[in-house]
Amino acid sequence: MKNQIFTGPYYYGMKDLDVFKKTFINENRGKPLFLIRFENITGIETLGFLDLLRGDFYGCLDLEDISFGFHYFEKKGILLMGISPLFEWNIERFPNIENAVGKFQQECMRNKVASFHFGVSRTQSNFISTNDEIFEELFRSSEKNLNDNLVRWSWTYYNKANTYISGSVHEAMIQPTVIFNPKAKTYSVKGGEVFVGGGAYIGYKDLINDIPNDQDINRIELLILEKLIVACDGAPGLLKFNISPQSLIDTFSVKEKVDRLNKLIYAKNLNPENVRFELVEKPYDDSAYPLKDVCQAFYDHGMSFAADDFGVKSQSHQIVLDLGIMIKEFKLDPISFKFKIEEDQIKFLDNLAFIDYCKRLADNREAVITAEAVEDFDTLRFLMEHQVYQFQANILFGKMPISDYKRDFDSLSSLPEDIVKEVLTDKILAEKQKRIGNVFRVATEAGLI
Repeated sequence: MKNQIFTGPYYYGMKDLDVFKKTFINENRGKPLFLIRFENITGIETLGFLDLLRGDFYGCLDLEDISFGFHYFEKKGILLMGISPLFEWNIERFPNIENAVGKFQQECMRNKVASFHFGVSRTQSNFISTNDEIFEELFRSSEKNLNDNLVRWSWTYYNKANTYISGSVHEAMIQPTVIFNPKAKTYSVKGGEVFVGGGAYIGYKDLINDIPNDQDINRIELLILEKLIVACDGAPGLLKFNISPQSLIDTFSVKEKVDRLNKLIYAKNLNPENVRFELVEKPYDDSAYPLKDVCQAFYDHGMSFAADDFGVKSQSHQIVLDLGIMIKEFKLDPISFKFKIEEDQIKFLDNLAFIDYCKRLADNREAVITAEAVEDFDTLRFLMEHQVYQFQANILFGKMPISDYKRDFDSLSSLPEDIVKEVLTDKILAEKQKRIGNVFRVATEAGLI
C-alpha cells in the first residue's frame, strides 16, 4: 500500500489503543473516518488476516488515497481497522466501504481462506469531541452494524446520516436573509440560515425528525453544526445555525467544548459575533445544567441566539424568558401573520397585537424580527407596513450553495423597492422568480438593474 509499511503486530496501535486513537483519530480530524470491526475470525492466523487486509481487501477498495491502521483486542478476538482519506474524497466517487468489506468477505469464504463477521461505522472526525468520545461512538456503531449484518446488510441510521456529514463541504446550503431599508427603500442580503445539503436530506429538520429513538441525536446535531461551520469558511454576513436546546445543554455543559468551537470558528475565518444559534422548538430539561449558563459561555465569546418559529403558542417563549438579552432575533412562525383581514378579522387583529408584542420584546433586547415563509407580495407589504423589515422567505430567496453565496455576497445589496415589486407582481417575472428563487438574479436577467 502506498506510503504504508507494516512492520509487525505493534505497528500503528496494534496492541496499544491510545496510539491507535491518536494516529487514527486525532491526526485525521476534519476527515471522514471509517472503523471496520472484524469478529469471529476463523481459518487463518491474525497476521495472515492482516496480510489479506493489506492486499486483497485493498484491491476491493479500489482506492489509493487512504491512511489506515489496526488495533487488536486479543481477549475478545476483535480486530479493528481504521480508514481515512489522505486528502478529500470527491463526493461523486465516495467509497462504499461496506460493499467493499462484503465483497472481501464473500471472496474469503468462496476461496475457503477465512471466515469472519464484520461491522462498519463512519463519522466526520469532528473538532469538538475528544479522541475517546469519537472512538466510543465509532466502536458502538460498528457493533450495532455488525449485529445488523448478521440479519441483513444495512447501514445503521448513524451511517445514513453521515452520507451528508462525511461528504463534500460544497453541499451546505444557505437561505439568505433579506433586509429592507425604509429610508433608502432598498433590499440587501445581510446573512442567512445555513442548512444541510446532500442527497439524503435537504434540510436540518428533515434530518433530525427522521432520527429513531435509539440514536444519539445530540452527537448527530454536533456533527451537523461542525460540518456547516467548516463549509462556511470565510463566508460573510450573519450566519445562523439550527440546534436544539437539549443538544446544546448536553454537548456544551463542558465549557472546554465551547472554547473549542470558538477556536474552530476563528480557524474557518469567521467572526463569532457573526455566528447565531437558532434554538429550535423542542422541549428540554435543564434541571441538571441550566440552558442559560451554557448559552452564556457562547455569549461571552460574542455569539448570539435566535428564537426559531416564534409564535403565539410557541415553546420558544420559555427560551426567551430563560435567555433574556442573549436572544437577538425572533423568527416569526408563519401562523402568526398569515391571516388577512378579509379572511378572519379576529385573527387579523390578534396578529397585529402579536407583532406589536414582538416589536416590544425586540426593542427591549436590541433584537430584530425575521419573518419566515412569506409566500406572497401582499403579506410582504403588510409586514413592512407594520415595521417588520427582515425576511427569510422563498418569495425573495430560496436556498443556494454556500460557494455561490460567498461569490455573490457583495452584489446582493441595494436593490430598489420598485424593482422587487415589479419582479413579484409581474406574471412572467413572478413565475421566473418561483423557479430561480433569487430576486437579484431575476431582476438582473430582466435588465431591470
